[in-house]
Amino acid sequence: MTQFKIDKTLLLDDEPFHMLSGSIHYFRVPREDWYHSLFNLKALGFNTVETYIPWNYHEPLEGQFEFEGEKDIQHFVKLAEEVGLYVIIRPSPYICAEWEFGGLPAWLLNDKNMKIRTSDQTFINKVDRYYKALFSILTPLQIDHQGPILAMQIENEYGSFGEDKTYLNMIKDLMTKYGTTVPLFTSDGGWAQTLRAGSMADKNILPTANFGSRTEQNFKNLQDYHQEFQKDWPLICMEFWDGWFNRWGDNIIKRDSKDLAEEVKTVITNGHINLYMFHGGTNFGFWNGCSARGTIDLPQVTSYDYDAPLDEMGNPTQKYYDLQQMIKETLPNVKQAKPLVKDFMKVENIKLTDKVSLFNILEDISEKSYSNYPQTMEEVSDGLGYMVYRTSLQRDSNIEKFRIVDARDRVKMYVDSKHVYTAYQQEIGEAFEVELEKEQPKIDILVENMGRVNYGYKLLSNTQRKGIGQGLMQDLHFVQGYEQFNIQFDKLKLEHFKSSWEEDTPAFYRYEFNLSEVNNTHIDVSDFNKGVVLVNGFNIGRYWEIGPTVSLYISKAFLKEGHNEIIIFDTEGKYSSEINLIDKPKLINIEGEI
Repeated sequence: MTQFKIDKTLLLDDEPFHMLSGSIHYFRVPREDWYHSLFNLKALGFNTVETYIPWNYHEPLEGQFEFEGEKDIQHFVKLAEEVGLYVIIRPSPYICAEWEFGGLPAWLLNDKNMKIRTSDQTFINKVDRYYKALFSILTPLQIDHQGPILAMQIENEYGSFGEDKTYLNMIKDLMTKYGTTVPLFTSDGGWAQTLRAGSMADKNILPTANFGSRTEQNFKNLQDYHQEFQKDWPLICMEFWDGWFNRWGDNIIKRDSKDLAEEVKTVITNGHINLYMFHGGTNFGFWNGCSARGTIDLPQVTSYDYDAPLDEMGNPTQKYYDLQQMIKETLPNVKQAKPLVKDFMKVENIKLTDKVSLFNILEDISEKSYSNYPQTMEEVSDGLGYMVYRTSLQRDSNIEKFRIVDARDRVKMYVDSKHVYTAYQQEIGEAFEVELEKEQPKIDILVENMGRVNYGYKLLSNTQRKGIGQGLMQDLHFVQGYEQFNIQFDKLKLEHFKSSWEEDTPAFYRYEFNLSEVNNTHIDVSDFNKGVVLVNGFNIGRYWEIGPTVSLYISKAFLKEGHNEIIIFDTEGKYSSEINLIDKPKLINIEGEI
């Protein structure tokens, strides 16, 4: 039986083990492409892959567990083993990771008294049920069960959130209750305050540090902290940030490749590393996270390229080759190989086939509910995407004053299907006036959840409940009586396009094309405004004309030989009579297209 131990160094069957690890998030890479990314990690000369496990991805509705298909974590781990990689798993209830709500399920927000990421027993009970399902998969894959999993994380950067040691011990106890036998660790910022708050008193649990520069200082801080335990533990950077994520409306963030290689050399010379990210991938669907900056939330873009050694599509960048050369020189006994490289295709002038306005098919493609006062998205369904709130009014004058109170994140109001108002973040709640033509006008309010925050104090705040919280005010009173439509894109059918389209309304645009051969590509969405793209029914993510990305990556995993269909949902009703598939990403900056 193989054993992995943490002593003065890392030991694999009592032999020193130099951990060279890279992060690949299986949930951001199509299953068909997992092998490509894992092979390229091994080809770099690395021996381990690390991944988070996002709770909300596997339990989108309370009690509904999903571990098959694209969510088959068991297959990912076994595939890594086949490639020749060991595995580090970070299954903590919270993962951050620039992922929707840091991996926490939105349905947790329905209990307004629950304190997440604390020793609140109500929260722990929810984790317990999830861990029972999750660890039935993970436990047999541990190294001492003849699997590839070397170690697991208890919580993620908890020292940047709280200092509830009872909570940390409760999570550890749940892991051991469900069969965890491999070494456990915590990971926090590389300075004393976060290390003390996020680590545990248990001398069997290794504190590790996360950083992306100043390696010598951060490793010294970690070593000094180890001394408080009278331990001479190995130094591990569990997240070495080799790039960064991007937000809507900001320019792409880049890091110099040579600088990275030199800094990584310092890490592997003095300790062990996990590159975050090795391959970032894509925030498909509505899974992107959101940064919190004071009162403003800053949603992250669909691409999770991260300026990593593998780009969003999984191909090696200059960083990859510079790292590979540095490793060859620094660790000459490490085996390396030529990386796999994907090809890309262009398909031009794909014609618009059909178009239809959302409001004309809303009943057919939504989960409908009724309430006297509006319910939030997570109260009605999975808390993701879009919801329409419909009500009616009694007109008292031709021009009426309105407010939409306590709504997130972006609202668009329509009176008898005519657009009258759009607001985002801090504008929401301000008064606005609307001219009413009918005595009893129909009101539709389209609300978009643009992503819950994934880091910081707002995890405990009420601001992460999405949809409409309090309601629509007419004059000085709240309007009552709502139909709520939680839009389900998988209910959209070809026959729905027989309905009509109206200008300046949220709408679906359908494009058809045939392929004799399938390859990877990107869709150019620069002629559209804001929305999502469905490729053969799969939601490949959001776009927004403000950039910095105005294209979306389409893996060949989502295409097929013969007939293909792309449907674009644009909330502003902007469209093009034809679209193009392009062979590289399309970006903009403040100076224009690049």
